[in-house]
Amino acid sequence: MQTRMLGRSGLAVSALGLGCMGLSFGYGPATDRADAVRLIRAAHERGVTFFDTAKAYGPGINEEVVGEALEPVRGKVVIATKFGFVNGVPGQGLDSRPERIRQVADEALKRLRTDRIDLFYQHRVDPNVPIEEVAGTVKDLIQAGKVKHFGLSEAGAESIRLAHAVQPVAALQSEYSMWWREPEAEILPVLEELGIGFVPFSPLGKGFLTGRFDADATFGEGDFRSTVPRFSPEALKANQALVLLVRDLSAEKGVTPAQIALGWLLPREPWIAPIPGTTKLHRLEENLGGADVELTPDDMTRIEQALATVDVQGDRYAASHQQLVNR
Repeated sequence: MQTRMLGRSGLAVSALGLGCMGLSFGYGPATDRADAVRLIRAAHERGVTFFDTAKAYGPGINEEVVGEALEPVRGKVVIATKFGFVNGVPGQGLDSRPERIRQVADEALKRLRTDRIDLFYQHRVDPNVPIEEVAGTVKDLIQAGKVKHFGLSEAGAESIRLAHAVQPVAALQSEYSMWWREPEAEILPVLEELGIGFVPFSPLGKGFLTGRFDADATFGEGDFRSTVPRFSPEALKANQALVLLVRDLSAEKGVTPAQIALGWLLPREPWIAPIPGTTKLHRLEENLGGADVELTPDDMTRIEQALATVDVQGDRYAASHQQLVNR
């Protein structure tokens, strides 16, 4: 697995990280803890050094699993976690008050079984707390040795600039894939200008780009995709053109659709490190194979031309989750 630098921060990570959320939260019942620990350790054994978690994934449970799994190799990995929701529960609203940030950091250190957080993201921008105050609080935590690097998640360009002026932002984490290309318009140029790394979550479109879902797809209890407009039967049907594009190219290349989706994303910038997630070892190995996919300039041109003909339907989040969109 190749190593990449997240912008000019000096933070080196594996080209593909592991998004750990789905092991505990968001996609149905939590994975058995022992199985989750084994999967995370399997990822490290296969070259992954970048692991993403958050207080909100459980809440707290995911951090505990990640901490247990990575304790034996702590000095060889980068662990990212997040603050910013009331009690770590997205549905209860946002809370990035300085005292809350400090509390979340101390609690995370215990759950992660470590003495420092490598990358501490604000999970979502809180309109009730100036971003400069948030950045200043994390700066204090960095000076205290509890945090190594500051990150933002799903922040807009103005918020990024304001925060970066107080405490350099090492990385922005936002959704980015063939299925959601909004960051290209404004966010990626700002990140390049400021020397900030980019960590795309849902690089496989929450599973959509793998071809697993058609208009008849159903989602189990606790799977948040059942509430997402983009996963409604109408949207799934309308968006199948994108799935067919990825499927056809993967057949040509002798790889899987997931590997094509990652192979398209990785070469876009050298400071991009996607974090696909999974609960299954064979999917983990499949995803990691995406780092070895080589798409030619002609392939990339064909993909761009084809993507331009696909009008993706459906919002990323339900109206009740507007705090999850860029600010």
